[in-house]
Amino acid sequence: MTTGLIVDDAAVMRIRLRDILETKYKVVAEASNGLEAVELYEKYTPDFVTLDITMAQMNGIEALEQILARDADARVVIVSAVGQKKMVFDCIAKGAKDFIIKPFEPDRVLVAIDRLFT
Repeated sequence: MTTGLIVDDAAVMRIRLRDILETKYKVVAEASNGLEAVELYEKYTPDFVTLDITMAQMNGIEALEQILARDADARVVIVSAVGQKKMVFDCIAKGAKDFIIKPFEPDRVLVAIDRLFT
């Protein structure tokens, strides 16, 4: 089964993403900051990551860079608020595969993840 890691500093967002993703995928872990994200990526090597940008300790851009440095084939989808457009584009330039704008619809989340594997 395809596995995922959810990274967001807001517990409510992690719960919402888990509810959506677990209709098709197995969520192996959740992280509330970029530092945890990198540690959990190394531990579980999930097939994909949903990654928020604005977080304490280590932001999503730094986490993206560290995850890709460890695994150049990592499939990372940025999940971020509209006001962070420049940072989203920076993440895409650095290797993120797609982005989802908050607030999101469940179908948009599943389409973005499905596209990673087609």
